[in-house]
Amino acid sequence: MELHKCLISELQHEVVLTEKFLKRIPQDKMDWRPHRKSMSIRQLANHLAEIPSWITATMELEEMDVEGYKPPDFGDIESILEVLRNNTSEAEAALKKPDSEFEKNWKMVHEGKTLMDMPKFNVLRMMVLNQIPHHRAQLGVYFRLLDIPVPATYGPSADET
Repeated sequence: MELHKCLISELQHEVVLTEKFLKRIPQDKMDWRPHRKSMSIRQLANHLAEIPSWITATMELEEMDVEGYKPPDFGDIESILEVLRNNTSEAEAALKKPDSEFEKNWKMVHEGKTLMDMPKFNVLRMMVLNQIPHHRAQLGVYFRLLDIPVPATYGPSADET
């Protein structure tokens, strides 16, 4: 099987699960955070919606300079869901490349210093796609602390069977 088919399938699966979580966020809790060092729910939701755009950047660029990076800051769930869907659609298109493209190196730099330099496939698997369940799980902890039912993901949750 071609790499892009595996990666697109995985991305689509993760996005469906992520949408379940995002749709469960109460609008009046967008600024809530469990600790002063933690992201707010709004920041976390925006970050989840942004992650598929990293796939596009990985596949379309050879190097990304993160100098001046500003995270998105949409305030309502519908806007965040729209960003997630748009970024996912663009990521799917960007992934439709021959396997040889995934072997090319990709760099992340900041102020001229290389932070990461590895094959695109490794970036996608280790640094991008793994971010989705990681941050979605953080949101699940936030839900638990707020007594919001946690959606089932890879199996049932204590709130859904």
